[in-house]
Amino acid sequence: MARKVSNRRRVIMSIIAWVMAFLIFFPILWTIILSFKTEGDAIRAPLQVLTSGWTLESYHTVFERSNYFRHFMNSVVISFGSVFLALVIAIPAAWAMAFVPGKRTKDVLMWMLSTKMMPAVGVLVPIYLMFRDWGLLDTRIGLIIVLCLMNLPIVIWMLFTYFKEIPNDILEAARMDGATLGSEIIYVLTPMAIPGIASTLLLNVILAWNEAFWTLNLTAAKAAPLTAFIAAYSSPEGLFYAKLSAASTLAIAPILILGWFSQKQLVRGLTFGAVK
Repeated sequence: MARKVSNRRRVIMSIIAWVMAFLIFFPILWTIILSFKTEGDAIRAPLQVLTSGWTLESYHTVFERSNYFRHFMNSVVISFGSVFLALVIAIPAAWAMAFVPGKRTKDVLMWMLSTKMMPAVGVLVPIYLMFRDWGLLDTRIGLIIVLCLMNLPIVIWMLFTYFKEIPNDILEAARMDGATLGSEIIYVLTPMAIPGIASTLLLNVILAWNEAFWTLNLTAAKAAPLTAFIAAYSSPEGLFYAKLSAASTLAIAPILILGWFSQKQLVRGLTFGAVK
């Protein structure tokens, strides 16, 4: 029997949730506010910042100094490309571990996840040298490959969790009807797992979009995404807070909009399996 929750407790919990949400969102909100201020106003005290005038000067400067749309397209191609490539590899791998389980399945999953525990800088030199020798430095395809490999353990783990919820009897019925292995994965398993695949895709697109370490170290100009676009406004002469905030706002705006319209899928992806 479910425990009854009083109105007072519900109100208190709602207030706490809104306060926590505001604290989490405040850095983004402050960045957006600073982007509409001049450099002089951006370094004032908070109350003075809020009462000072509003201007689009920083946005004009950013568009004049940088090719925003080229960086934006690089981010789109690299983030979505890396996730689609990861899905092509992860779907068969997750299927094998979910429906043809072995004694070492859990060990393999933990080994894949453990690769995320090593600092990325530990493999920077060998990867940089390989990319240099193979002509992949400052190319979209190079970043797609490295971000695919970086997110692949998470993609496989999430898909494995979704696939385990699909009844094995359905796949056995498809086999009895003469479905081949490829047909089983493409025409039976994948359509049933569309919500899980969509959640996995959205979450890992956000991770790839925000990746800075590899994009800053493996690109220069041609394939530089929006993370490199933001870094360009941090110079030895100091931080230009208003311009940096404008560049950051332009970089995070697309992913914020995507996250807003797909929040149900994201919540499902983050909480799937928590409640049976």
